[in-house]
Amino acid sequence: MDFSGYVEYIKKKHNGQKRMQGTPYYTHPLQVAKILKDKGFSEDYQIVGLLHDLLEDTDTTYNEILKLSNKTIADAVKLLTKEDGYIMKEYIERIQNNEIAKMVKLADRLHNISETHLASEEFKQKYIKETVEWYLPLAKDTVFEEDLKQELKKLM
Repeated sequence: MDFSGYVEYIKKKHNGQKRMQGTPYYTHPLQVAKILKDKGFSEDYQIVGLLHDLLEDTDTTYNEILKLSNKTIADAVKLLTKEDGYIMKEYIERIQNNEIAKMVKLADRLHNISETHLASEEFKQKYIKETVEWYLPLAKDTVFEEDLKQELKKLM
């Protein structure tokens, strides 16, 4: 499938879903993929960026993602999926052992935190704490470390 095919797929799957500021949800994975492209990551990383929320937020299955792409991409998307009752420490440990999942998660967090100023104060504080505790250590010595620190400064 070419890149535009993935874009159409996520638009269809996220149809009707909205971000907290009211924009169509699919704009988020598009921005995550753009961040990854701008940072010089390959198309596989960008495709995972596009697909990263499908298992968590839609009726898409692992096998559907596997048929659309390949095992490397499908496995990274699966790692990025938070299941009910997940334990953050275990979630982060799984992600940090897969380079694609790790970089996509950091791009995802960077995009989300750049829009956190639109959320309630309570959500914003929770998100800041979570970013400092879990995602800054994950970002250490990566191309995302400084960007995350800059976004955090804007919120504090």
